[in-house]
Amino acid sequence: MSTTPALHDALLDFTSRENWDKFFALRGDGDSFEWYAEWPQIKAPLLSLLLGEEGTEILVPGCGSSSLSEQLYDLGFRRITNVDFSRVIVADMLRRHARVRPQMRWRVMDMTNMQFPDGSFDFILDKGGLDALMEPEVGTKLGMKYLDEAKRVLKSGGKFACFTLAESHVLDLLLSEFRFGWDMTIQAIASEPSSKSAFQTFMVVMVKGKMGVVHTIKSLVDQSAEYCNMQQANAVIHALQNENKIRESHNSGVDILLSLRDLQLGAIGDLKVIVPGRRRQLILGEQGSSLFCYKAVLMDAKNQTEKFVYHCGVFIVPKARAQEWLFASEEGQWLVVESAKAARLIMVFLDSRHASADIDVIKKDLSPLVMDIEPEYPEETDPMPFMMASDGVKQRDILQEVTSEITGPMVVEDVLYENVDGDQSCLSEKMFRRLIFKRSSGLVQSEALLIRESPSDETDSKTKNSSASSKKKSQKKGFTGSKDSLRVDHSYLGSSYHSSIICGLSLVASALSAAASSGERVSTTIVGLGAGSLPMFLRGCLPHLNIEVVELDPMMEEVATKYFGFSMDEQLKVHLGDGIKFIEENAHSEPSGKDSDAVRILIVDVDSSDLSSGLSCPPANFVEDAFLMSAKKFLSAGGLLIINLVARSSAVREMVISRLKAVFETLYSLQLEEDVNEVLFASPSKRYLEVDRHDEAATKLNAMLKFSVDVESDMKNLQRLQ
Repeated sequence: MSTTPALHDALLDFTSRENWDKFFALRGDGDSFEWYAEWPQIKAPLLSLLLGEEGTEILVPGCGSSSLSEQLYDLGFRRITNVDFSRVIVADMLRRHARVRPQMRWRVMDMTNMQFPDGSFDFILDKGGLDALMEPEVGTKLGMKYLDEAKRVLKSGGKFACFTLAESHVLDLLLSEFRFGWDMTIQAIASEPSSKSAFQTFMVVMVKGKMGVVHTIKSLVDQSAEYCNMQQANAVIHALQNENKIRESHNSGVDILLSLRDLQLGAIGDLKVIVPGRRRQLILGEQGSSLFCYKAVLMDAKNQTEKFVYHCGVFIVPKARAQEWLFASEEGQWLVVESAKAARLIMVFLDSRHASADIDVIKKDLSPLVMDIEPEYPEETDPMPFMMASDGVKQRDILQEVTSEITGPMVVEDVLYENVDGDQSCLSEKMFRRLIFKRSSGLVQSEALLIRESPSDETDSKTKNSSASSKKKSQKKGFTGSKDSLRVDHSYLGSSYHSSIICGLSLVASALSAAASSGERVSTTIVGLGAGSLPMFLRGCLPHLNIEVVELDPMMEEVATKYFGFSMDEQLKVHLGDGIKFIEENAHSEPSGKDSDAVRILIVDVDSSDLSSGLSCPPANFVEDAFLMSAKKFLSAGGLLIINLVARSSAVREMVISRLKAVFETLYSLQLEEDVNEVLFASPSKRYLEVDRHDEAATKLNAMLKFSVDVESDMKNLQRLQ
């Protein structure tokens, strides 16, 4: 139904009570209004859900002036409660129905905060209510509050029927919020033959079942059928296919990395109850709820008959200790649980982003997060204890503190780690140089291994790189003498995601090999210099790459050169300027000279100074459609876009993935086990890709590398997303 300009202006914000009051006042009394899905079209599918259940307690949240309730009432469904936060419309509906439909109830109530006891209703009927709350500018907060309330007031075995346009942000929320413990079906609502509606309406039905059980979605949306909006229907079909893959993975028995929200939704059953021997990996924290994200493991002690000191405790593992057997292996973790004397232990692993944060800040940040997964224990009144392994830093020397107008305050420091090796018998010391960005709560942007200068260093061309993916750092004994005798080892990768970037080059291994054999240079553009570790490693590791680094901040080049041994030559150059503009301006250019027909590589490795978008890496404008289209044109001859992604919200991560899928033909992901980084590999075509021969491609890349990288191990975690 169309609206007048005045009515349209009254509803610029669908979440505003005042706007709805104004809207209904302008419309006047006694006239029903349907945004979409008229009664003749929804009658049959709706009644199929209510067949023979005339005594059902029905809730209609956000009822507005729809005739839906009166239609059901007149068919014998008398126990209907309608709620709306607009006093204007509730007063009008009472006047219209009080005499002719006396058993129908009306309440002025906010659907995101309903005053009904738990389990009050057998059936919830939403027709556009969720859609109205999910204004893109508002985000998911109101929608999540409403769905939490709907789940609370619905009885076990009850049904929640939602009529929706199933826009991507709405459908994504429904699919994730009803993933655990709900049986879900979706169907398209037939349009009236004379209707020229531009939008297709869908009915999504959720049945409340047993907590923790995951069902695949039953879809009645057929790709071969005709809908009033085929693009909309195909988007729904694609979203359901992806969601069912996620649900099947949950049922596969694989230890999937869960979010705190997954646990709150019942992914592993009732969190308030201890389940002996239960162990699940999870991510704690999201944008807006905490300063940081944390990888964690929840473990319920195997033997619950023992006497515990704590019913629940938190054990913090510093980055320097994370790869020790005691903390990295499941067997070792159970030993920690046993020694901690806790019925439930939440083991939290710190990474490079937490390196310079004060431990008291970390504990304060973690406290509300771990409280959500604390088991119920009425006798316990003491606060949850925090335990911690020592951080392994024996010595810290600050070399330089500097402030850039672009990057903000930075610190260059040398740290001496003291670790216990895997055999737990040999004490070794390792010195690293670190670049820290203070703007990102002490983010360790780069970490480089320092080694002693010696003549043999110049001739040893096949240095064993103790890459972060293999978790074995070079064994250098304690350092003595002047620091002038130390230099950065450019055959070492201090960041595990850098190792993953190298491993992902296996996707174009044949093209790289062909270029090397023919003497061609492979055009490689890196947006973001940092301390220069990645370009320096690539220059030494793959000498036939022609590397151009684009860096916005001139001070980064100074710091990289002075403290991290960065240097330029014919193979490696730096362009100072905006990375997005650089790619836009060169989007239609062809590589020059002998590399004109070779594969092209574009790496985006930039951190974000604005965390409000939910992205720590890269800045939000690097995953906007405009830049992705420029990157596609930049790689038009074929090649690979590589993005280091750190998303503090699963919804933001899904948004980035969705945008990449819309622009690029092929998309892969490499999720790091010990970090929250995810490396994405996108290509506009399959021209140079090793699509089905990953093992062979990994072997081929390994043969080309001048430094040793554990390619095969990382490639096992490569997942194709499109």
